[in-house]
Amino acid sequence: MYEEYWGLKGKPFENTPDPRFLYLSHQHEEALMRLLYAVEERKGAAMLTGVFGCGKTVLGYTLLDKLDRAKFRAAFLTNPQLEPIELLRAIAYNLGVTDLPRKKTEILADFLLQTIKETLINNLNDGKDTVVIIDEAHGIESKEIFEQLRLLLNFQLKDRFLLTLLIFGQPELRTKVDNLKPLEQRIAIKCHLDRMGEEDSRNYLKHRLEVAGDKREIFTEEAIRAIYEESGGIPRRINQISDMSLLTGFGRKAEKIDGDLVQAVVKDIGG
Repeated sequence: MYEEYWGLKGKPFENTPDPRFLYLSHQHEEALMRLLYAVEERKGAAMLTGVFGCGKTVLGYTLLDKLDRAKFRAAFLTNPQLEPIELLRAIAYNLGVTDLPRKKTEILADFLLQTIKETLINNLNDGKDTVVIIDEAHGIESKEIFEQLRLLLNFQLKDRFLLTLLIFGQPELRTKVDNLKPLEQRIAIKCHLDRMGEEDSRNYLKHRLEVAGDKREIFTEEAIRAIYEESGGIPRRINQISDMSLLTGFGRKAEKIDGDLVQAVVKDIGG
């Protein structure tokens, strides 16, 4: 709606995991490096935690973009709050298994685990490594589900794992995993994303605007400072405030987004 008015090629602040808009702050760059290392060196399992809205999901999609599709087969699950058997079925399905029973009464965990193992071996024979990403894993309440994930790490040869398991979630995920020592001891790499500081928040906002085609510096420095203060440096919150500021500025026919306009937007959207 407001793109033409501001001279943009698209909306710069959508809360979708588009790798084009990823701003690599130092902590994001380090987390991406560690996750890539876990995958490329076949470390078995890695865990990424972070505050809500800090960019975990987009980092996952960026990682997948960096993998050579000729060498990797990946499954990305964004809703792990399933029954244990349903989660295994979802992993198998996302790895390309199509001839799975539809009724839960016809599915056994042992059958699904064996099916997944055969898929991993087939991928290996095709010259491909397998990556399974479980997003929003902090929402898992069942210890049985964590146990099924641990069992996936039993699929290995003498010298290598048959898959790399990456689990993403909010900080409470680490507490849950720490309380499950058989799983925690299998996680070779851990990384964490926190809220961004003022400089990174400023660079994040400007980066997204540049990707969207901004050539006129739409936001004043006062506006950027206000967005940082009101967002607490959380990318998702920065997106929300900035997007509504662009819409409000368009409605008011403003020449720029200033600090007063941002404060009015924050008051309208609350929280």
